[in-house]
Amino acid sequence: MIDNTLKRIEEKLADANLTDEKRSELLALLTDLKGELDVLAQKDEPRAQSVANLAEVTSLEAMRDESDDKLLDLSLQSLSASVEKFEVEQPHLAKVINSICMLLSNSGI
Repeated sequence: MIDNTLKRIEEKLADANLTDEKRSELLALLTDLKGELDVLAQKDEPRAQSVANLAEVTSLEAMRDESDDKLLDLSLQSLSASVEKFEVEQPHLAKVINSICMLLSNSGI
């Protein structure tokens, strides 16, 4: 299920109005996210799926033709908050999520 969610994000990135550099960076982060979520899923599958779902919602909001800044900010905050608990146990997961959030919020997609 997590793989399906991340695959949908990847498909949306392929069609998004992004520079090749931004697309490559986001795809690399998505690959990192998959690895981190696989580790988390071994311990807490529902939490891993929740993080994946929030990543999908956030990326979809960022890639909408007419993105709503307020909704994007809320989804970015939710995604960041979803991994705060893991900053000690899985610092790389928190770093990947924070990188994705920063890239999406600064990209002007």
